[in-house]
Amino acid sequence: MDNSPVLLPPKFDGRATFSVDELPEIFPISRAGAYAAVAKGEIGSIRIGRRIVIPRAVIERMLTAA
Repeated sequence: MDNSPVLLPPKFDGRATFSVDELPEIFPISRAGAYAAVAKGEIGSIRIGRRIVIPRAVIERMLTAA
């Protein structure tokens, strides 16, 4: 198993959560596709009031999935 760090764009260094609008910068999906995946539960998210955030751990797990 590869234990190298997950490489996210440098602008995301130190971030604990990400917005749905930022997902297309990380994954090859559209903005609409990102919202659809979150709505279907395919991408784990947390709703805080009207805001939807995706924890960094969820993104890293998805990036390292084989």
